[in-house]
Amino acid sequence: MELELSVSLFYMLLLGFAILMYVLLDGFDLGMGILYPWFNSDAEHDHLMRSVAHVWDGNETWLVFGGVILFGAFPAAYAAIASTFYLPIVLMLIGLIFRGVAFEYRFKSDTSKKYWNTAFAIGSSLAAFCQGLMLGTLVQGVPADFINQSSFSWLSPFSLFCGLAVMAGYALLACCYLVMKSRGELQHKAARYGQRLVLIVMLSMLLVSLWTVWIEPQIRVRWFGGWHALWLIPLPLLSVLAARLLFRDLGRVNRCHKAETAVQQRHEARPFWLAAALFLLAFVGLLVSVFPYLLPRQLTYLEAAAPDSSLMFMLPGIFIFLPLICAYTLWGYKIFAGKIEDYQEGY
Repeated sequence: MELELSVSLFYMLLLGFAILMYVLLDGFDLGMGILYPWFNSDAEHDHLMRSVAHVWDGNETWLVFGGVILFGAFPAAYAAIASTFYLPIVLMLIGLIFRGVAFEYRFKSDTSKKYWNTAFAIGSSLAAFCQGLMLGTLVQGVPADFINQSSFSWLSPFSLFCGLAVMAGYALLACCYLVMKSRGELQHKAARYGQRLVLIVMLSMLLVSLWTVWIEPQIRVRWFGGWHALWLIPLPLLSVLAARLLFRDLGRVNRCHKAETAVQQRHEARPFWLAAALFLLAFVGLLVSVFPYLLPRQLTYLEAAAPDSSLMFMLPGIFIFLPLICAYTLWGYKIFAGKIEDYQEGY
């Protein structure tokens, strides 16, 4: 029993790590598509595409890795999630296909470039919205007879709001990434949009948190009932602090641009890490709220776990491929560190 508990918990934490890595890394390149309509010229669009051209397909490795963990380690949860969210998952994959094709064809097109721009923006927005939609439904809770209800039962005001909130969060990550990878007017525009998005994201986090606590008694008790609530107070406080520092650093980029002075390198890179910290704190808060459920109201990670023999069989592959994926990711970002303009030949 202890072995089953420890191995199952390891896989749940591993699944959480894969989801977090996907959200942080693929989040900012999905955010590029969401921001696309707010940048007007072909030169700006070229810059946005080239800023993620070397990493976007590698970022999606974490989506595949997370799907493999869910399928192999928690088959019951995989089956329930795939059945419940069949339509949003299909729409998300269609969006990812559209943006993937747009990446390849836009650089080679001339007269049809505007259509690939549209495909990239719509595909990115659709994929991000569907991810938020599914997240909102999971946080809201999935009743045991969910599958027997209408196929559109996952549509609710809360899930729709979460879809828009995730889009705003991904756009914020993209703005912070552009601040780090750009110069001049485009960097200034990204910082300006980023400041607005910080306010939108924090308001969204506040509304989602209050809404969740109001509609879910179990989550309300976990956060506000008993002495353990004292251990959770730092999470919202640290989130506010990270947002405050992020807003300040983006403001510094704006002021330096207006004064025509060089932005210090640490002020260019720190916004992205602060935005990542904001996502990390939100993810930890979500994990605290739903633990030990993989499918709230329906399946815990122990109930959804595969037999011990299957979990142990997967471990050698995990220990081989996870370090390789991490090493490849770090190497790719290290090779292409710096401004986009410095790597025109490589892009």
